Amino acid sequence: MPSGFFALLDDISALVKTSAASLDDVPTQIAKTTGKVSGIVIDDTAVTPKYVVGLDPSRELSIIYQIAKKSLINKILILSPAALLLGYFAPWAITPILMVGGAYLCFEGYEKVHSLFSKSHNTDPEQEETKVITPEQLEQERVNGAVRTDIILSAEIIAIAYSQVTGQSIVNQIVVMLAVAVFITVAVYGFVALLVKADDIGLSLSRDKYSPAMQKFGRGIVKFMPHFLQLLGYIGTAAMLWVGAEIIAHGIPFTSHLLHILEEYLVKIPILAWFAKALACGIAGLMLGFIIDKIVALVKKILPNKK
Repeated sequence: MPSGFFALLDDISALVKTSAASLDDVPTQIAKTTGKVSGIVIDDTAVTPKYVVGLDPSRELSIIYQIAKKSLINKILILSPAALLLGYFAPWAITPILMVGGAYLCFEGYEKVHSLFSKSHNTDPEQEETKVITPEQLEQERVNGAVRTDIILSAEIIAIAYSQVTGQSIVNQIVVMLAVAVFITVAVYGFVALLVKADDIGLSLSRDKYSPAMQKFGRGIVKFMPHFLQLLGYIGTAAMLWVGAEIIAHGIPFTSHLLHILEEYLVKIPILAWFAKALACGIAGLMLGFIIDKIVALVKKILPNKK
């Protein structure tokens, strides 16, 4: 009896040590996963500021908070459980779902590019249908648009996070995925908040209570930020096309193999390899977005127009 009791204690001790060792590996897994999704994080950061451009500056932080809150809720309560369930019951479904999301990013990116260039050609104001909405409605539309884009990028982040912990204990999977969700959301939207309020910081630094050098620096920030945010909007649109096409490419063995060949060919020049892959995916995303746009327009013509 005593020997059986001590054997049980030994088993419990071994289990505790194994669990502790497994949990000690969690920070490593979080760091590895964060590195894997760094490209998507940059895309998410580049995309978001354009949703507050042109709105009331006093509402900027509130809008970013709304987007960040919904992003975190989506990651923790919807995407992470969905990834765990799909990974257990239907792992084959994860890639097709991500590819559908990638197609949506390509479509939205193409729409942004098309609207950017079509503005210069549409000079007749009577041909444009003006939609009158309140500032509150515009704000809600911006938030909804940002959340739609974010949920696709977040799904890719969670999918990559899950791929790094498959085969580990369910506790490790949950801890890593939740930690990545919280860390990335705080990092992305914290930085976005800093970006959109940088002009206010610059205005504060340009006051007389600071040194002339600091005032000049503050005025420089104020002049620079509108141009920087506009550039960031262009980068965000390009990022939609790039990430969307790359998601789809990795879901198709042939195109995934082509990307792998491209990376291997330029492996000695990492920056050039990254740029070549991003450019190829961006062009492919634009072409795919064009095709989807035409299909959507055709469907709209075929289906009855219900107002």
